Amino acid sequence: MAAPGAAATDLEVVRGKRAALFFAAVAIVLGLPLWWKTTETYRAPLPYSEISGLNALQLRLMVPVTVVFTRESVPSDDQEKLPFTVVHEREIPLKYKMKIKCRFQKAYRRALDHEEEALSLGSMQEAETMLAEPQEQAEGSLTVYVIPEHSSLLPQDMMSYIGPERTAVVRGIMHREAFNIVGRRVIQVAQAMSLTEDVLAAALADHLPEDKWSSDKRRPLKSSLGYEITFSLLNPDPKSHDVHWDIEGAVRRYVQPFLSALSAAGNFSVDSQILYYAVLGVNPRFDPASSSYYLAAHSLPHVINPVESRLGSSAASLYPVLNFLLYVPELAHSPLYIQDKDGAPVATNAFHSPRWGGIMVYNVDPKAYNASKLPVRVEVDMEQVMEVFLAQLRLLFGIAQPQLPVKCLFSGPKSEGLTTWELDRLLWARSVENLATATTTLTSLAQLLGKISNIVIKDDVASEVYRAVAAVQKAAEELASGHLASAFTASQEAVTSSERAFFDPSLLHLLYFPDDQKFAIYIPLFLPMAVPILLSLVKIFLETRKSWKKPEKVD
Repeated sequence: MAAPGAAATDLEVVRGKRAALFFAAVAIVLGLPLWWKTTETYRAPLPYSEISGLNALQLRLMVPVTVVFTRESVPSDDQEKLPFTVVHEREIPLKYKMKIKCRFQKAYRRALDHEEEALSLGSMQEAETMLAEPQEQAEGSLTVYVIPEHSSLLPQDMMSYIGPERTAVVRGIMHREAFNIVGRRVIQVAQAMSLTEDVLAAALADHLPEDKWSSDKRRPLKSSLGYEITFSLLNPDPKSHDVHWDIEGAVRRYVQPFLSALSAAGNFSVDSQILYYAVLGVNPRFDPASSSYYLAAHSLPHVINPVESRLGSSAASLYPVLNFLLYVPELAHSPLYIQDKDGAPVATNAFHSPRWGGIMVYNVDPKAYNASKLPVRVEVDMEQVMEVFLAQLRLLFGIAQPQLPVKCLFSGPKSEGLTTWELDRLLWARSVENLATATTTLTSLAQLLGKISNIVIKDDVASEVYRAVAAVQKAAEELASGHLASAFTASQEAVTSSERAFFDPSLLHLLYFPDDQKFAIYIPLFLPMAVPILLSLVKIFLETRKSWKKPEKVD
C-alpha cells in the first residue's frame, strides 16, 4: 500500500520541479526582455559625427567682384590681356573655433558700349542711373569701374567713389604695374563695401572672448526672424504740455521706406503709444550758468529701467523689441539736456542703449509759455525726431559708416536711409552669426544627449537636427559660391531647426527619472514573484546536486 503513495509523491515533486522551471523560463526568456523593451528610453539616431565636424568647419566667404576697364584706363598692352580672373583670399584674424576666410574673386573685363557712354557723362549720378538700367546685380556681388587717370567724372583729388548701389569707381593708371595697382585699389573699395574684421567681429560678439574685437562690438541686435519696433511718447506733465505728434505720417514717410529696404533681414512690425505721467528714474541736475537742467552721462543707464516697466511691449513678444522714446520734460525741469562723458551737451539730445533702443529729449520752446496759458500745445517736429531715431536704428542693426579708403568719395544712402551694399554687408554678417549660433546649439544638444541617457529623442526632434545640420552645410556651400541670398535663407533655417530641436519639450520628459527611481518602482512588483521562483530553483539545484553525489549500492 505504501508503494502507490510514494509514487504519487514522487510524481508531485517532479511536477513541482517542472512548474518552477517553466515559470523561471517564462520570466527569463519572455518577461525580462519584454519588461526591458517596454521600459526602454526611445532614442532616435542622431548625426553625432557630422555635428562634431561642424566645429572644424571652415567658412569661405566669396564676394564676386566684376572689374570693368574703360578705354585708356590702363595701358593698351594690359587691355589686350582682358578678360581674366584674379582671386584674392585672406583669413579673418578672429579668435573663434570656426576659421573664416574672405575670398574676393575679381573678374576683369572690358567695358561695353553703354558702360563707356555712361562713364563719359558729366556726373556720377547720371552715370549710375544709366548703368543701373540694363540689369540688376545679384546680392553680395560688386561691380567696380576703372576710369582713366585724369577723368573728370570724379574730383581731381579723389581716387575712388562708392555709390548707394553695388557699384564703385576707381581711377586707373598708366603704369607697367597697372593691374597690381588697380587691383589693390579695388580690394580696398570692395572690403569697405562688403566684409571687414569689424563687421564679422560685431556679428560674432556673443561667441568671441572679451578682447579687442568684442569688447566694444556688442551694439548690433542678434539675428532674428522678426523685430518689433515701438515708438513711445512720454508726457510726464500733461497739465503743462498738450503734446501732438504725427507718428503715423512719420512712420509712413521716414521709417517704412527704411524697413522696406531692410525687409530681406527679417519681418518688422511697428506700433506706437502715448504714456502720461511717465517720468525718468533719475532727477536732473540744475546748471545755474545756463539756467537749464542736464542728465550726466553716468546717470543715463539708470534712466531705462524705471521707464521700461511702463512700456509693457516686450512681455508678450516672440521677437526682439526696439523701443524709441520721445521724452518731453516736465515744466519744472525744462529745458533738459543730455551731456556726454566730457560734460558737453549732446547735439542730438538723445542716446541709445545697445539691443534695447533709444531715448530723445524734446524740449518745448520757452517762448510758447509766454504766448498762451497752460497746457501749452506742443507740435513735435517729426522730421527732426525721425532723423535721430533712424540713425539710432542703423546703429542697433550694426549698419555703421564704412571705413573708407584714403581719398574716397562716398555719396551716402538714398531716401530709404540704406544703401544696397549695406544691406548685403548686413546679410553677410547675419549669415555668419546664424551659422555660429546653429553650430553652438547643435554641439550643446549633442553633448547634453550624450551625457544623459534618459532623455527621449523622438523622430521629429531627430529630423530637426538632421535638417539643421544639412542647412548649415548648405549655407557654408552657398557662401563659398558667392550666393548670398540663398546662404542667408539656409542659415536662418539652420538656426530655426536647431533651436526647435534644442527647446523641444519632449527632451525633458524623462530627464528627472534616473535608474535608481526605476528600480525603486519595479522591485516591489517583481520581488514577490521572483522570490518563490528563485527559492524553487535553488532547491532543485541542491537536490540535483545531492542526487549526483549519492553513492550507488553494489550487491
